[in-house]
Amino acid sequence: MRKSILYILALLTFFGCKQQGKKQHHRLPVVVTTTGMIADAVANIAGDSAVVMPLMGPGVDPHLYKATQGDLAKLTNADIIFYNGLHLEGKMGEVLEKLSRTKPVIAVSKDIPETRLRTATQFNNHYDPHIWFDAGLWKIAVNTISEQLIAEYPSLKTHFSDNAASYSQHLDSLDDWVRKQMNQIPESQRVLITAHDAFGYFGRAYDIEVKGLQGISTLSEFGLRDITELVTFIVENKIKAVFIETSVSERSINAVVEGCKERGFEIVIGGSLYSDAMGEPGTAEGHYIGMFQSNVNKIVNALK
Repeated sequence: MRKSILYILALLTFFGCKQQGKKQHHRLPVVVTTTGMIADAVANIAGDSAVVMPLMGPGVDPHLYKATQGDLAKLTNADIIFYNGLHLEGKMGEVLEKLSRTKPVIAVSKDIPETRLRTATQFNNHYDPHIWFDAGLWKIAVNTISEQLIAEYPSLKTHFSDNAASYSQHLDSLDDWVRKQMNQIPESQRVLITAHDAFGYFGRAYDIEVKGLQGISTLSEFGLRDITELVTFIVENKIKAVFIETSVSERSINAVVEGCKERGFEIVIGGSLYSDAMGEPGTAEGHYIGMFQSNVNKIVNALK
């Protein structure tokens, strides 16, 4: 692992030296982000005033992600980098730290008050990084992005501010819509069971109990005891459905479904939820709001 990190840092130095030798022409700012959710927020704020490049596409698990040589070139050539923070991109930590010495590298979570962050013992007492599943918290991240873009490109202040205000209104509408939809689920069925604990902020914000077989990070291990305890909970509470995730292996949830069958209880898979990544580009689910709405529709339809 240490050799791999040193290799990556050496590549960054190499790309940096090559970039310094190039003549800079007038061009749009290049903004590189780690996740698609952040890229979508930047795109809504910047509009056509920047080139936005996410590193992690559909189905990618940021907990396990390692930067490729192509990523390193993008990061080195970027004018500004946005990442989630809160240890979501754990394997990229040293790379981002090195890059921050030469350019703005911003954690979009940095302005969220600690009192609004969730802690988890199974994540070494770090904060839960899945902040995008509370639209109210995500508004704070959007504001952080807007302020940073304005600081770097003050001539575009009005453009960025107006776009950020408009997008924030859309997030307010999303927040209201989610609450109305979730109210369709009977209280006895307000339990969301997924492969890993990515929906804690969602549960807290929209009044549904959340249970993940794995912890907050997909690096967490699960065992027979975890499966047995979850199966017992499902059977005793007659939960209608469990959910898989687009960026996590189905193996864990399939084991839970089989365990329920062995106990004589039939449970269905209510759908595949977007957790740590969004959908394909060009689709509604390839945008933050569309992804969020897709998840809510699947949850409500399966549990109501």
